[in-house]
Amino acid sequence: MPLDDYLDLLRLRVRMPDSSVIISTGSVHSTLSLSKTNLIVQNTATPSANHDVPHRNILRASVHAESRVLTVAFLDQKKKKKKEMELVVIEGEVEESQIAHAAEWAESVMKAAYDDLDIKRSRRLMVFVNPFGGTKKGAQVFLKKVEPIFKAAGCPMEVLYTTHQGHGKEVAKTLPFSFDAIVTVSGDGMVHEILNGFLEHAHPLRAFSTPIAPIPSGSGNGLAVNLLGREDGFDVATAALNAVKGHEMKVDLCSVTQSGKRSISFMSQALGLMAELDIGTDNLRWMGETRFVYGLFRGILKFNPCPVQLSYKVATNDKHKMAQTYHSIQSEKVASPTTPSSAGFGDFLGRSLPPLKYLPDDDDGWTTFTEPTLYVYAGKGPYVSRDFMAFPVSLPDDGLIDIMAMCKMVLPKAIATGILVHYVKAHAYRIKPLETKGYLSIDGEPFPFEEYQVEVHQGLGTFMSPYGHYAANFEPTPRKQKER
Repeated sequence: MPLDDYLDLLRLRVRMPDSSVIISTGSVHSTLSLSKTNLIVQNTATPSANHDVPHRNILRASVHAESRVLTVAFLDQKKKKKKEMELVVIEGEVEESQIAHAAEWAESVMKAAYDDLDIKRSRRLMVFVNPFGGTKKGAQVFLKKVEPIFKAAGCPMEVLYTTHQGHGKEVAKTLPFSFDAIVTVSGDGMVHEILNGFLEHAHPLRAFSTPIAPIPSGSGNGLAVNLLGREDGFDVATAALNAVKGHEMKVDLCSVTQSGKRSISFMSQALGLMAELDIGTDNLRWMGETRFVYGLFRGILKFNPCPVQLSYKVATNDKHKMAQTYHSIQSEKVASPTTPSSAGFGDFLGRSLPPLKYLPDDDDGWTTFTEPTLYVYAGKGPYVSRDFMAFPVSLPDDGLIDIMAMCKMVLPKAIATGILVHYVKAHAYRIKPLETKGYLSIDGEPFPFEEYQVEVHQGLGTFMSPYGHYAANFEPTPRKQKER
């Protein structure tokens, strides 16, 4: 080693606390320090290679004793695209006399990155990759961005590339309980398939307790936006980090009964204009989310009515109360983001599904909405797409579904006075079509335009979440629309 390099290394070592370690790559030396909150990387030759990374973004730290190589992997923001994360892997040799110290330091990093955050190391992941969904980039997204992150984190994986519609459901029916999380590299449709596979599992409640982490690569990615937020909802690296280090969040699921058949919905049920955005633009999936904007304008121009009768078991229609409850619960979740919800069936490992509470012929306590509508939209989760917060006061596990009905009015009057929006929270609701033709979309998937009923099962499902609550911030503002 040249004398100048040796003196530089000696100076670094003199200043090095126990929470730091020095690695060398040729003549370049880097100091890696672990603080109470962050991992700090300082490169003596290239300041642009410096990093300041929160513990949550650290994937792995390890030392190979024979080669004396210390490896640290983490996610950090791209230098050019500040809002996107990328995988960074730093490797360098440790002096032989520092091997024991480096091994202790690496273990301290792992403890800070996982144990102190109550996160299991090296989660075993079942990965469903849909190569055909949306813009057909699922396989490319997985191989280039997602798989390297999982490997860097030391996560064992079983990977399934789906070959046909319903493939995810078929596999989920018999999925073993040896996985810590299920990862979907697709859109919302794959999540719908897996949950409906769980519905037919020999141990459905235990299956529903397996957390799902979506990687956005489909035409509809509402779940990823709800879990990660508008800014990060399409960031594949952030979504992969959620699979590796997110916390289990209990969520409500809905039973949809139609013609005697029961299915599961996790996000939305749409009729009229909103269903046309999904089903009526299905041939435009190659456009990604742009197809929904196109469909919206097309639907507004057509202005077709939604010929249905809506009835619901109301919990509240007081919008001020809804907003108060939302902010109160959100504040509690933010203050204690990793506290598990007390709601749900996750600890019960029996075979039976929760029974249906509301019989089709039971009208006691039900309200029927009689005005003509442009659409009926019901769901769980604030966002149905990155640019559309349909259900702003939706909560993950309140046991209620948010329902929005937009009344049809003559177009000139609508422009002048606003379109009446009816918004309620309900335990259950029913739809009775008044005509034979129409659109019904459930979680973005087409269903027969027939009579159906929906009821909520509190805390039945489980998703991975970085925050323990939906990543949405709703602040009511005065609107031009007349609400009631």
